[in-house]
Amino acid sequence: MVPSASGRHYSSQQRLSYTILSDLALALLDGTVFEIVQGLLDIQHLMERNLYNQRLKLQTEHRDVEILGKGDNSIPQISKRSQKDAVEQRIHTELRMMDEKIVLELDQKVVDQQSTLEKAGVSGFYITTNPQELMLQMNMLELIRKMQQREMQPRQPFP
Repeated sequence: MVPSASGRHYSSQQRLSYTILSDLALALLDGTVFEIVQGLLDIQHLMERNLYNQRLKLQTEHRDVEILGKGDNSIPQISKRSQKDAVEQRIHTELRMMDEKIVLELDQKVVDQQSTLEKAGVSGFYITTNPQELMLQMNMLELIRKMQQREMQPRQPFP
């Protein structure tokens, strides 16, 4: 159930009901919500770029380790194979741990965004992990973004 500014509750089944849209329209009137959403988007993009670069750096370091390990011909073949297997296992584990860290950070970013929008009084936003409610919130954000883009377009005069 999603509490609105008026205290009403909405189920995910109602989707974007008239009441939610009406509450959302009121929240968008002064442009503050557009600024908040744009700020959240900018922060999210910076974080995603940072996480991507961290993962890329880890992959590059692993590639360098693999290349260095191929050069020593004095090690017997069996020992090389077990070392290679150990290195590959360590690389796989480190990448999995990095991916888990990335997912946790992205999940936390979603919670932060939900909290910020809820505190700003945007109807339909509250902290949830329910997939249907998350999808509804994502659709509402998409609607806000489209409305923001439309606001930024120059007005066409009537003929």
